[in-house]
Amino acid sequence: MPTCRRKRVLLTEPSPALLDSLNTDPNRKVFYLALTGEIFETYETYAARMSFYRLKQFQCEVTGKSGLDYFQALESERQEARTMHSRFPDPLKAAVLKAVQWQVMGRLDHLVEAVYERFKDRYYPDERVFVDIQGDKYYARVVEVPAAQASTSSSPLSDDEQPIHKIAEDLKTSVKDSIAKDDPAKYFYKVQILEEEKQSGGGRSHEKSKGKEATKAHWSGSLMDVQCAAMSRDRLAFSKSILRRFIRDCVDRDAAVASPWTVKPAIAERYGVSTVMPEETRKGVENIKKGEIDKRKKVWEDKEGPATKKQKKMTAAAEEKGLFSPSSCMPRRERDAREKADKVQKVKEENERLAAEKKKKKPMRYPTEDLDVVIGDREKKAGMKLKRPVPSRVAMPFGDDQATNEAFLMIWNFLVVYGQPLHISTFTMDEFEQALRHSAVDSPCALLAEVHATLIYNLRTVPFNRHSAVLSLMRVKEEEDEEDEVFGEGWEDSLIGCLKDHANFGNFPRFREILTRLLFAPDAVEEQSASTPESSLSSPPPVYLSVSSAPSERYYSLPPQDRVAILSFMCNLAISSKAIHAHMEWCEEQLTALRKEKIEVNRSKKQFSEEISALGGEKKDSQPAATGDEDVVMQESSDLSDAPGSDAETSTAARTKDRRRSAAKERERARAKSASAKQALAERRRLDEEVNKLERRLEGIEREFRKLLGSIRVKPLGKDRFHNRIWWFDGMGSASLVGSGGTVQYGTGRIFVQGPSEFDVEVLERREDAHARRIEEEGEEGMLGVGDWAVYNDLEEIDEFLAWLNPKGVRELALKNAFSKWWPHIAPGVRRRVADVNVNAKLPEARRSTRTKATGAEILREPYMVWSNRKATNGS
Repeated sequence: MPTCRRKRVLLTEPSPALLDSLNTDPNRKVFYLALTGEIFETYETYAARMSFYRLKQFQCEVTGKSGLDYFQALESERQEARTMHSRFPDPLKAAVLKAVQWQVMGRLDHLVEAVYERFKDRYYPDERVFVDIQGDKYYARVVEVPAAQASTSSSPLSDDEQPIHKIAEDLKTSVKDSIAKDDPAKYFYKVQILEEEKQSGGGRSHEKSKGKEATKAHWSGSLMDVQCAAMSRDRLAFSKSILRRFIRDCVDRDAAVASPWTVKPAIAERYGVSTVMPEETRKGVENIKKGEIDKRKKVWEDKEGPATKKQKKMTAAAEEKGLFSPSSCMPRRERDAREKADKVQKVKEENERLAAEKKKKKPMRYPTEDLDVVIGDREKKAGMKLKRPVPSRVAMPFGDDQATNEAFLMIWNFLVVYGQPLHISTFTMDEFEQALRHSAVDSPCALLAEVHATLIYNLRTVPFNRHSAVLSLMRVKEEEDEEDEVFGEGWEDSLIGCLKDHANFGNFPRFREILTRLLFAPDAVEEQSASTPESSLSSPPPVYLSVSSAPSERYYSLPPQDRVAILSFMCNLAISSKAIHAHMEWCEEQLTALRKEKIEVNRSKKQFSEEISALGGEKKDSQPAATGDEDVVMQESSDLSDAPGSDAETSTAARTKDRRRSAAKERERARAKSASAKQALAERRRLDEEVNKLERRLEGIEREFRKLLGSIRVKPLGKDRFHNRIWWFDGMGSASLVGSGGTVQYGTGRIFVQGPSEFDVEVLERREDAHARRIEEEGEEGMLGVGDWAVYNDLEEIDEFLAWLNPKGVRELALKNAFSKWWPHIAPGVRRRVADVNVNAKLPEARRSTRTKATGAEILREPYMVWSNRKATNGS
């Protein structure tokens, strides 16, 4: 039976109501599980049981294989059972089953040991055995088992009436007594040696010697009498492990105390095993059960201890009244159980208290959750900023209009990131903002024209459902101006057609309002009365538009918010175009190639670094070696100076010659050493240059990786402790951080701060101190809500923000590392933008308020008017 968590899985029995319905409602529909034979009343119970059987949590009880579902475990057990039953000797099966029937043993291993000892030397007719003849084993069949010679049994029965090895089936008899009554060594078994082709393991040495082949041929088919000492069984057919599996598969036992092992009914009927317990055996089982119960009762009474005087008096009084019963002891047992449970609960609470104290005393490991980090006195003394610098909301392109700000950032990022598939050159965010505020009809803006033209051209591959009439005003205008050529070939007219094809009230709620402003103009009187000074952030006052006009004239009267709405709608459509999708796939391929190249570059860099380290080690080893040679030379010269003076002239000449020779060797050694040092220095310089090249290549790979990754998904630099997202949009897509000649380039030149998302706000609200900390560390004016945007324009503000970040928090540590990684590009970009803004002689706020009064020559000199599209093609 398959097991689940070391427990056997029992099949579900039909409910009594279902069994009763067999008589009352035999046609009742039920759900039948054919693989197990279970019957269920409802589909829910059937499906729940089937789902349970399909879980990979069952184990085969025979092989021990785990991680199976119920049916796999069941099939594994059946397969093993089939294999085991085919190997186990058939003549032994009935005898073994009769021996284990009604046996009371606690462990199955003890039962297997007892059975094995009884049957290991006793053989039965038609068994296949190995016979040892002159040192060789032959496969044979037991033909006849005659009665034991000189048997000690005094039974008068004949051989036909005397069962074979009947004593082995009685496990109550000890092994010694069974051998004394039926000694297996006194049996002479008549066996027949099987032919060579039928042998399976005993006589396979015919390849070694022809003499043995002749011997085997001589013995094949012959009959002989042998004793058990010369006989043995195949270990694959009979061993303790095989016997254990056979018994476990054929017998069962109840869970009650001292329950006997019983052969399963179907198997007992097949092998003629009696299923009726003998009376003698029944009494023995009952006595064993009673003994076990008494033993357990005694153990329980010993645990309870002797009765007190008060309990004895109460018991005596109850006996006198005839009210004493075993149930009167229950209150004390319940009280003891309750006291024990209280002790366990107290121990548990004490352990929890100690664990909590230990946890409090345990030092916190950093980095950790940012909101768990508290600035201590040490950090305050070190000069860590307690309050974050307030990012400016007014400095955003559209001030406090958060929806327009977010749409504007999305449009600029889309146009810059996908500049390659859109065939449009990059431009800064300041230039794009000024272009959207351009209102001079006489001075067309090339940046606006190229942006709209490329988006309109790109949307030709986006499918749409052409509707009969988008607005009633379109039909009215077509009827009124059938003869007037209002629509020309400019991008403004193409914009009208694009909106008519793709826009509806579902995807563009302001469609009617914007289209009306593009096609109709107010009366001259109303326009003059409405032409009052207004701020750059406010929309034109509502006027009655009744005069048909050309889109090329009306577009420049649209407020910047309407232009942002149009471009945002077109960008959201263009993201599904074929060109953008193809570009994304190309970026994915390039990213894969860059990852492989980065691995190769790092491997080469590591190899060069190891070579540099090896050169440094050789240089250090060569210095002590040279010193040792000099010492040897000096020692030799000192030995020569101490020579005897009998041959003074000869010794002087020899010393001079030796000095010259040693000097020449020293010069040669010095020259070789100098040449080696020069060569090592040159090699070191070459390796340093290679390492520097690889480092520059790694920096280039990082920049290219940022460009390509920004085309697939734009990610912020990171989050601060309050889940505000920090954005730096430069260097993504077609934009580059480094220009020709290593010049600094920027797109925004600013750091944007976005408020936390709705999910992050829910996380913050779960902490009680989050709001108080935000007020303390951000300030009420610096707290950003969901969808709010702010910006840092100056480098000093960004430095203060970085000083406020605490690297002990996980999020702020990652954010600070990102800033450190890209700081060589962030800081120069911010400085250059500030310089460019100062060079323009007018601050952005001043230009917004005076642009309507500026002359045409001044407008043409604005940076956004000088921009030209160097990537334009004829198709766009």
